[in-house]
Amino acid sequence: QTGLLYTASLLIVFLFLAALYGKWDIPIAVLLVLPLGVVGGLAASSLRGLPADVYFQIGLLTKLGLATKNAILIVQFAMSGVEQGEGLIEASLKAVRLRLRPICMTSLTTGLSALPLVMAAGAGAGAMRAIGTVVLGGMITGVILVVLFVPLFYVIIEKTFGRRRSAARAAQNQEPTT
Repeated sequence: QTGLLYTASLLIVFLFLAALYGKWDIPIAVLLVLPLGVVGGLAASSLRGLPADVYFQIGLLTKLGLATKNAILIVQFAMSGVEQGEGLIEASLKAVRLRLRPICMTSLTTGLSALPLVMAAGAGAGAMRAIGTVVLGGMITGVILVVLFVPLFYVIIEKTFGRRRSAARAAQNQEPTT
């Protein structure tokens, strides 16, 4: 049932993002970051020899939520820049520059708060180590990958689907009314 639950969760998140942005294509740019959030957590867990159990999935879900939040911040600022008349690429790069410090601060505090879990000992230490390892590993790689790839995803999605919207608007404006 895990696959079904993750699929339903992605669908719900997609619908919420579509409602937030008022567009169906922009949530795709945000959700493309999800595989990037998995890379660090999976690598850290594998390096420590931890199993991919329910605790791994809890840590992964936490990491995916934080990666998505960071992507939302970048995309929101990039969209604002485009709406203010900036070029698509310039607005995306400016959004990364403006949101880099808050993203790093949030990720650093999350990573540091997971550090005691990574080094846990005693009763329940296995669960704490599994969750902490995924979150810390995901934070380390997630920040770098999100900052590099989210602007790229946004530009690609906007160029691909934005042209279609522009062409549809132009065709609608050129239709003669009788």
